[in-house]
Amino acid sequence: MGLSEGQGEEKGGVEENQSQPLPTGRVVGILQRNWRDYVVTFPPRDGSQSQSRNSQRILVVPWDHRIPKIRISTQQADTLQDHRVVVRIDSWEISSLYPNGHSVRVLGRAGELETEVQTILIENCIHVPPFSDAQLREMPPNSPEKPWAMDPDQVAQRRDLRETHLVFSIDPQGCEDVDDTLSVRRIAGGKLLELGVHIADVTHFVREGSLTDLEARSRATTYYLADRRFDMLPAVLSAELCSLLGGVDRYAMSVLWELDSQTLAVTRVWFGRTVIRSSYQLHYELAQALLNGEPVRVPELTALTSEERDAKLAQLTEALETLTHVARHLRAQRDRGGALELEGVEVRAQLDHEKNITALVPRQPLEVHETVAECMIYANHWVALKIQETFPHQTLLRCHPQPRDEFFSQLVESAMAGGFSIDTRTNKALADSLDRAVDPQDPLVNRLLRMMATAAMSEALYFSTGLLSQDQFYHYGLALDRYTHFTSPIRRYADIIVHRLLAAAIAAAEGEEPGKSLAGHKELDEMAQHINNKNRAAKRAQKLSTELFQNLFFKERDPQTDPHCVADAIIYAIRDNGVLAFVPEYGLKAPVYLKNREGQVISVGPDGGCDWQSGSVRRSSDHISTTSTCGSSTFRLFAHITVRISVRSNHFHADSLNLEIISNKPHSSAEPEKPRPQGRSQLVQEVVRLAEEASQQAQEEAARRPRVSREEREYRQSKSPNLYSLLEEVRELALLDLETAAAAAAQVCATTA
Repeated sequence: MGLSEGQGEEKGGVEENQSQPLPTGRVVGILQRNWRDYVVTFPPRDGSQSQSRNSQRILVVPWDHRIPKIRISTQQADTLQDHRVVVRIDSWEISSLYPNGHSVRVLGRAGELETEVQTILIENCIHVPPFSDAQLREMPPNSPEKPWAMDPDQVAQRRDLRETHLVFSIDPQGCEDVDDTLSVRRIAGGKLLELGVHIADVTHFVREGSLTDLEARSRATTYYLADRRFDMLPAVLSAELCSLLGGVDRYAMSVLWELDSQTLAVTRVWFGRTVIRSSYQLHYELAQALLNGEPVRVPELTALTSEERDAKLAQLTEALETLTHVARHLRAQRDRGGALELEGVEVRAQLDHEKNITALVPRQPLEVHETVAECMIYANHWVALKIQETFPHQTLLRCHPQPRDEFFSQLVESAMAGGFSIDTRTNKALADSLDRAVDPQDPLVNRLLRMMATAAMSEALYFSTGLLSQDQFYHYGLALDRYTHFTSPIRRYADIIVHRLLAAAIAAAEGEEPGKSLAGHKELDEMAQHINNKNRAAKRAQKLSTELFQNLFFKERDPQTDPHCVADAIIYAIRDNGVLAFVPEYGLKAPVYLKNREGQVISVGPDGGCDWQSGSVRRSSDHISTTSTCGSSTFRLFAHITVRISVRSNHFHADSLNLEIISNKPHSSAEPEKPRPQGRSQLVQEVVRLAEEASQQAQEEAARRPRVSREEREYRQSKSPNLYSLLEEVRELALLDLETAAAAAAQVCATTA
């Protein structure tokens, strides 16, 4: 089936022709009905709808295009024109094409922001009412008149890190629910490094079986939309008592590793409840600026004298540098095991104080993002090992199955057409081939291939260890044999379950009995399936919310005159009557049609401008050609084109964005994409290669020199290059392109040699 007007990227219109017919079947019976609330829109009155004096039978159109029209009876058909309404299905007669239902409530006029947001929530079965008075009464008191304070008995039972550890958080700017903090310090006279991950101790406040716990279990996650969020826990916990804010005492659940300062091998690991005080609440951009050596203002240091500020800033910067050094080592370990460096499309809608959208801002990757992520992955992995070892048949883990080969077809075909070979036999083979698939002239090519690899991935899922064999525990994307979620209990119920399991495992190691009997594997599996379902709903809602704001951004703009509506795009797939294109500026992926319903095709003029002419289309593996009376035009894979972005409005369903090609040349005002940080594996390989060359050169020079004393020889050997010292000296190189990094690393190696 080829592309057809009005069909989106995930619809049948973008799929390739099937070489073999798909299996078919027929429904022979209904075992269970899965009816839910549906959002519908009343159609414009055309006189064909049946009506009477007291009631009108109306066929309303569901927002979800997969659902057939629903017949309802109402006396308010005229009043509800252009409104979104929630309906429920009552019956569906076997002789009717349409089910019968009744209206429940009116959401509002179609197209209005609040109406569309509520539609997204209802269509994804997300029900997030305000927390009840009974639930809020379970919360500890915390007010200006009666502020919350730690219990001395509780503090005495915990390991107190407030005076011994420099603890800090790194989160997005404006983050209120701070789940995690970090620490790193040198111990044992510098022979060891102690890495710490400290997570909010939510289970201290949320007792199992309480009303708050039952509500959190029902929600399963915090729902993040483009302009708002719906918390899993009441704000007094999520934004206050559990949030690891700077400068206040908090309960935490910590993991502390002692690492050899040279090899970074783990010599000891400790799990337990702690008391912490975060010294700095950093955001990503500020932390990255500190790592880059840029002059920045750290809010916590503004009141200090210049001398005190410089001393504390140096201490914080050293901790960040050490943390980055450790994180690079952790990533290199996973790289060797086959961890994948994938790419997603993350776009943030920038809003003003009245929630008007002012810009679409793609997420800018920073090395500090990966530093924090590596530490969290490390903690999740070690906690998974601990709880699964203690409770082998009733532990909540997270697995990521290997994708089926056919899911990689678009990636493999697009890469092959671009002159690259992608090996999908294992995660290691895939990671290595993605690292090699680089176009020196266009960094976007590798980014697109990684996006396609991400789209091909299977879904990572929670599961109970009692229902799967150990060979199914593996996490394909992270290349880890055990993995769970421990680091975000404020916003994920799975992490609350894992915290309770870890507390029980710690108690078991100390010879104590768990306070409550743990859930059996069947009960745990039911909970895992519930959380998986809620996570899918949260992801769909977040995606639809982002698309809603993308549409709102362009809806009020004139595509013919507004420069925001013209952008550079890159072709990443060829289809029968068009191409699929990615717009980096706005993070959009959409079809671009080269043939319309009238049979006209795009014709390219001498200046690159495009026009519709009568003609034909011919598709090849790496390009598509149009032929008209004005000649032939060819559009190749990974070529840059200029597109006009407009909104295709839909009275009944969600609006969608339309891309129209206006030139076969790159957009004139589009800046070439700056080289993104190269994959860690590439940087490590380059540094190792330069280190070996420098070492060999040093040996050759040493062979030509007179013999020296043992002390001199030892001293010289201590200065000869090794991977860890080189990584420490060229830590900034990960933010440079590979060519610049290689040149700088070569200079370092030459100096060291």
